[in-house]
Amino acid sequence: MLKKMISSDSHITEPPHCYVDFIDPKFKDRAPRMIDDGAGGSAFEVEGVKRPINVGLAAAAGKDPADLKGRGIKFDDLWRSGWDGKARAADQDRDGIAAEIIYPTVGMMLCNLEDMDYKKACFDAYNRWLQTFVADAPNRLFGLGQIALRSVEEGIRELEEVKKMGFVGVMMPGNPGVADYDDPIYDPFWEAAIALEMPLSFHILTIKANGIEQHRGPRINSFQSIIRGCQDIMGMLIFSGVFQRHPRLKICCVEADAGWAPHFMYRADHAYKRHRFWMKGQELEKLPSEYFKENIYLTFQDDWVAFKVKDMLNIERLMWANDFPHSDSTWPWSQEILAEHAAELTEDERNIVCHDNVKKLYNLPVKEEPLAMAAE
Repeated sequence: MLKKMISSDSHITEPPHCYVDFIDPKFKDRAPRMIDDGAGGSAFEVEGVKRPINVGLAAAAGKDPADLKGRGIKFDDLWRSGWDGKARAADQDRDGIAAEIIYPTVGMMLCNLEDMDYKKACFDAYNRWLQTFVADAPNRLFGLGQIALRSVEEGIRELEEVKKMGFVGVMMPGNPGVADYDDPIYDPFWEAAIALEMPLSFHILTIKANGIEQHRGPRINSFQSIIRGCQDIMGMLIFSGVFQRHPRLKICCVEADAGWAPHFMYRADHAYKRHRFWMKGQELEKLPSEYFKENIYLTFQDDWVAFKVKDMLNIERLMWANDFPHSDSTWPWSQEILAEHAAELTEDERNIVCHDNVKKLYNLPVKEEPLAMAAE
C-alpha cells in the first residue's frame, strides 16, 4: 500500500499583518511590513535587509518556468493557501499530501539580521502568527518555531517555549548570537533539544555568505552555491564532535538535496583518516560518515539522484518534500514526478522516504491513508 505523502518541507507566505499585528509593541514601528515593490507588485520591507523581499517567487508553485519572476506580483494574486490554513487542505489534496512540516518564507531571510533583539522580536511575532495558521488544520499542518538564540541559556528557554506553543521542532538560525555551533558551550542546548524531543532544522538561505549574492558568471550560477551553507554546518557538527558527545541529537539539513551526500561522506572520511593530525581535527570514536548517516536527516523535492544512491545513504534519514508553495515546488505534479524518480524503489522504500521517516521523526498523529484513496 502506497501511503499518502507527508511533506517534510513546506512553507507559508507571510501575510501583510504577520509581523505588524503580532510583534512586541516596542518594535511595532520597526516591524517588517508589505510595500509596493516598484513594479506594481508586493514586497516585504525589513530593517537591516538591503533590498525589499519580493513575494513573487514565494508562491509560484505550479507556474510555467517562463512565467517565474520576482517583481511585479501582488500578494493578492498568490495562492491563498500560503497564508490561510483553512484553504490549505484542498490544494494539498491535489498533490496527494496527508500532512506538512511548515517553514517560513520571509522568516528565512530574517535569520541573517544583525540586530539580535530585533531578530528575536520578529521570530516571536512569526511564532504567534504561525499558531493561528496551523490551528486551522491541526492534524495536517505542523509548525516549526523560529528561535533567535541570542545566548545558550535563552536558546534553551526558547526551545521550551515553542514546544509549549505546540510546534514539533525548531528552525535554527544559520548563525547563532554567541560563538558558533562547534563550541562546547552549546552542549546544554543540544541536550535540551534531545530531552524535549525537538528536531533542529537548518534550512538553505538562512546562513550568512551562502553564495546567493556572490557568484561568478551569470546569476543563475549562484543557484549551485545555495546548499553550501547547510553542508558547512553539517561538517562542522561532525568534525567538532557534537554528534559524538550527543549521539541522540537529530539535525535536519533542509532543502539542500541529498544526492551529494555519499561523496560528501567519502571526502569527510578521507580528510579524517589522512589529514586530521596536521589540520588539528577532533578525535572521533567513529568515522564522519557514520555520524552523518545516524544523526542527519536530508530533505529534498525532485532530487532523483538521491533515489539512485539510496543504498549509499541511510534510507531512514531521507525525507521527501513538495516545497509548496515556493517556485521550486513539485506541486501539483508530485505524483507524476515520483512515479518517474522513485520508480526503482520498492513500495516499502517509497513509504519510508515519503511518509514514515517524517512521521516518526516528529511523532505526528497522521493516519496512514492509502494514496489510492486520496486520488479518488
